[in-house]
Amino acid sequence: EGSSFVGRRGAKRCTPELLNCHQHGPSVLRMPVGRRTVAAARLQLLLFAATLWLWVGEHNTFVPSPSGSLQVATGVAPRDLVARGPRPAASPKAAASRGGVRAAAWLAAPVAVAVALARRRRSVISRAAEKKEKESGADVRQLLGMKGAGDSEDEPLWKIRLQLCKPVTWPPLLFGVVAGACASGNFNWSGDDWTNLIICMLLSGPVLVGYTQTLNDWYDKDLDAINEPYRPIPSGRITEEEVWQQITFLFVLGLSLAGIIDFRQGHFPPTVLITAIVGTFLAYIYSAPPLKLKTFWVAGCYALGSSYIALPWWAGQSTFGEVTPEIVILTLLYSIAGIGIAIVNDFKSVEGDRELGLESAPVVFGIDTAKYLAPAFKDVTQVGVAGYLFYIGEWPYALGLLALLAPQVYFATEFVKDPLKNDVKYQASSLPLFSLGTIVTACAIGANPYH
Repeated sequence: EGSSFVGRRGAKRCTPELLNCHQHGPSVLRMPVGRRTVAAARLQLLLFAATLWLWVGEHNTFVPSPSGSLQVATGVAPRDLVARGPRPAASPKAAASRGGVRAAAWLAAPVAVAVALARRRRSVISRAAEKKEKESGADVRQLLGMKGAGDSEDEPLWKIRLQLCKPVTWPPLLFGVVAGACASGNFNWSGDDWTNLIICMLLSGPVLVGYTQTLNDWYDKDLDAINEPYRPIPSGRITEEEVWQQITFLFVLGLSLAGIIDFRQGHFPPTVLITAIVGTFLAYIYSAPPLKLKTFWVAGCYALGSSYIALPWWAGQSTFGEVTPEIVILTLLYSIAGIGIAIVNDFKSVEGDRELGLESAPVVFGIDTAKYLAPAFKDVTQVGVAGYLFYIGEWPYALGLLALLAPQVYFATEFVKDPLKNDVKYQASSLPLFSLGTIVTACAIGANPYH
């Protein structure tokens, strides 16, 4: 918006109406002024050079000046040249040479023009392909709920609902459920256990994370209007009624799936359902007033961290066994690492947090301090967990956890160079390793005869 475009009647300001490709003639007329002017100038210069070449080959000769150097004679003697007589007849060899020059000029001109047009066409195709690839990547990021997405219109409602659920945030909770199943030590490779595991993963990932993210997007609509205006709610692509329909549906579906797992496993009390209720309540007080924990950086970050680490672990272990006090303490301590993960997530909304007075870590401590806090919380916690595994005698698993930690430290050194630019890259590269580390820890717990 605001760029100058060329239409049939000259330069016009770019407006949403002018962006309609089907109403304003050929695409070349809508080419940005700078690109079109440069392309036309190049083509005109090439044609001028070819024409001059032809003219020189047809009319000019080179004659000696009084000083003995060669000068161009165009039929009009310059003032500083000695008047010359009638043009002498050219020798057959010179005539043949001039004929060759003229023939070469006549042949080279159309070839040069054709080459210029071919280069221009390749340039246009290349730019179009780059633009299409960029738009396609933006659409994928929009669908997954990632930072840097594009603004899209005329999408089906199911896509908009999926964007609200932010699928990119599901994998850590899926890993958490698997970790809980491993820690129970009771998972068997039977059909029933696989069914229960899949139901629990569906419960913790798409359903309850979708509920949490949709609820959070609704209460963060003013913040997203500043930081991520392309999101479905601030962009106006979904109504308030449709948002609350989705929140209610996912809430009921989540509790129903938890009840189904408890019924299939014969649980009493219904431990998976209790875990689901705790999770939905935590999601509400995290996003909604009057508590809105996310407005306080420590409470908000820890609530987010525990929902990504402790709660899915409890759901997975409750499905196949019992969540002991030791597991509760271990996972709550492990959730301290989630504070670092949450701080990294806050970098994308620094501008809006400052404007609305939210106390996120980058706002409270400043970007230069918060960028070191994020990896410190995450990596130091993992070192502590590895020490615990050494303590209970599961040193192979402890070494495995430290091996997964090493590349995370490297990714952290890249992140601190520019946290505003590298936040998504850091999460994408380090979180999978962190999640695998939780599974390694859970396997150690499940394999240890005393735990």
